[in-house]
Amino acid sequence: MEEPRPNGFLYPLIDALMRAMESRDGYTVNHQNGVSRLARRIAQELGLSSFEVEGIRVAGQLHDIGKIAIPSQLLTKVGRLHEEELTLVKTHVNRGVEILENIDFPWPILAMVSQHHERLDGSDYPNGLKGDEICLSARILAVADVTDAVINARPYRAALSTEAFLTILQDHNDVLYDQEVVSVLHRLILEKGSPHSVSDKLFA
Repeated sequence: MEEPRPNGFLYPLIDALMRAMESRDGYTVNHQNGVSRLARRIAQELGLSSFEVEGIRVAGQLHDIGKIAIPSQLLTKVGRLHEEELTLVKTHVNRGVEILENIDFPWPILAMVSQHHERLDGSDYPNGLKGDEICLSARILAVADVTDAVINARPYRAALSTEAFLTILQDHNDVLYDQEVVSVLHRLILEKGSPHSVSDKLFA
C-alpha cells in the first residue's frame, strides 16, 4: 500500500508556525528542533519506515506549539511554579492539538502531540494513559523531549551532565519510559559521547 504524501503547503506552514513561535519564545523553538532531531535518530535506530520517521520528526518540531498560548513569564520563571501556574502550563498540550487539528497531516501528529507527556505508569498528563495506550511515536517523543529538556540549561536550572542524565533515565526506565526506546538512546549516547552529539544535525 502506497504511503500518503504531504500536501505541498505543509512544510511552508510548519515553517511559518515555527517562525511565529520563535518571535515569542526562541527557547521553545530550539527545544522543538532538538527533540525533532533526537526523536528522528531514535526512530531510525528502531527500524521504523522512512514515512514513520518523517512523521516523528515533524511531530517533534510541533510538539510544544501550544506553548504559544502560555504566558511567557511562566515559561521562563525562576523558581518553582505554583500549582495554578503549573496547571496552566500543562494546558499547552491541548492548546497544541487545537492549533493543529485542522491541518491535513499524513501522519498521526495530533496523537503524538497530545500524548508526548503521558508516561507508562499513567502518572502524567493530559489523560493519564498507560503502557500501550500511548502510541510508540509518542513514547519516542517522550524520551527525546525529556532528554533535550534536561541537557540544556534554563533560567531556573542548570543543565545535567551526561552521566547524571543517564542515571536518572535508567532509574525510571521501566516505570515512565519505553524500555526499548531508552535502550536505543543509551547505546547512541555511549557511541557518540553525549546526548548533544546524538541529536546533532550531523547524525539526524
